[in-house]
Amino acid sequence: MMNYKETLLFIGKCLTITHNEHNRTQVQKVIEVGNVNWDNIVKLSTKHYVFPALYYNFKRACFLHYLPEELVNYMKHITDLNRERNLQILEQAKEINELLLTNNITPVFLKGTANLLDHLYEDIAERMVGDIDFIVDKNITDKTLKILSENRYTYLVKTTKQIAYIKHYPRLIKKESINAIEVHFEMTLKKFNPIFNYQIVKQNLRKKEGFTLLSHEHQIAHTIINKQLNDFGYVYKNIALRNYYDLYLLSYKANTLKSIGKFPTIFKQLNSFLALASCVFPNTKNIVFEENSSINSYQKSVLKLLSRPKKHKIRNRYLRLYFLTNSRIKLIIKAFYSKRHCIYVLHKLIDVKWYQRLLSVDKN
Repeated sequence: MMNYKETLLFIGKCLTITHNEHNRTQVQKVIEVGNVNWDNIVKLSTKHYVFPALYYNFKRACFLHYLPEELVNYMKHITDLNRERNLQILEQAKEINELLLTNNITPVFLKGTANLLDHLYEDIAERMVGDIDFIVDKNITDKTLKILSENRYTYLVKTTKQIAYIKHYPRLIKKESINAIEVHFEMTLKKFNPIFNYQIVKQNLRKKEGFTLLSHEHQIAHTIINKQLNDFGYVYKNIALRNYYDLYLLSYKANTLKSIGKFPTIFKQLNSFLALASCVFPNTKNIVFEENSSINSYQKSVLKLLSRPKKHKIRNRYLRLYFLTNSRIKLIIKAFYSKRHCIYVLHKLIDVKWYQRLLSVDKN
C-alpha cells in the first residue's frame, strides 16, 4: 500500500487526469490493480482542500465506477455542499463589489474568490474557499472600512481599537453572510512590499463581468508568493495541493516562468514552487521553470522530507515556534513606541481566545 509520500503524489497526479492523457492512463492502472488506500486518499485530499477537485477529475475521466460506491456518494455530497457555499460566496462578492463601486472604490479580488470569479474551474464546486480577499489602494482603506461598517460588517474578533495586520485588516463578518472578508492594503509581508504591491499590479488589472482581477501573470505570481513567502512555504518545505492546483490551471492561461521572471530578487523562491509543482503534477509541459543545481537540490530535500513525515512535522513545529516568538518579540518592542501597537498588545493579554489559538498553533 502507498505511504504518505506516494499517496500525496498519487493525488497530485489524479488532479491532472482531466487534461493529461498519459497521467490518466497511469492512474487508471494503479486503481485497477487495487493498490489504493481510499481512506488515506480521503484524509490527505481533505487536509489539502482538494477533495472536491479530486472528485471532479475522477468524474470527468469516467473513473467513478472504480471507486467504492459509498465513497462516491460521500464525495458527491461534500462537493454539492461546497458548490452551494461557493454560490453564496459569489453572491456576497457581488454585493461587496457593487457596494464599493457605488462609493468610487474598486476592490481587486484575490486568491480563491478571484479564481471563482475568473471561471478558472470547470465547476465552481472544485475550489474550497476560505475568506473573501480583496485589496484596495492603501490611501482609501479607512474609507473602505467605514463603508463596510455602515453596511453591518463588524470585526470577527472585537478589540478596543483595531490594528491593521501585516497585509490586511482583521477579518470582517456580516451576520447573514456566509463568509468573512479580509480587506488587504498589501499583498505581501512588509519586507517584500517593494517587490510586489498594489501599485505594481494595478497597471495590468483585468475586468471580468464587472469584477476587477489581477492579470493572469500576476495571479500566478501572487499564488506562489502567498504560499512561498507570506506563509513561509519555502522555509517549511511544504507541499500545498490546493495552491499547486490553482497554479496548474493558471499555467494554461499564462507562461509560468515568464510570470515569475519579473521578480529577480525573489526568483529562487518562486522558481522552487514551480519546480515542486512539476513533481507533484508530472508530465505537464505547461509548468515551466528554470532548472539548475540549486533547484534540483531543493526538490530532493523536499521529497526526502515527504518520505519522513514525522521528522518533517517536528522540523516545522520548531520553525513555527521560532517565527512566532520572533514576531511576538518585534510586536512587543513596537508597543513601547507605538500607541496602536501598545493597545493591541494589551488587548491580546486579556483575550482568552487569543491564548487558545496560541496554544493550538501546533495543531493548526
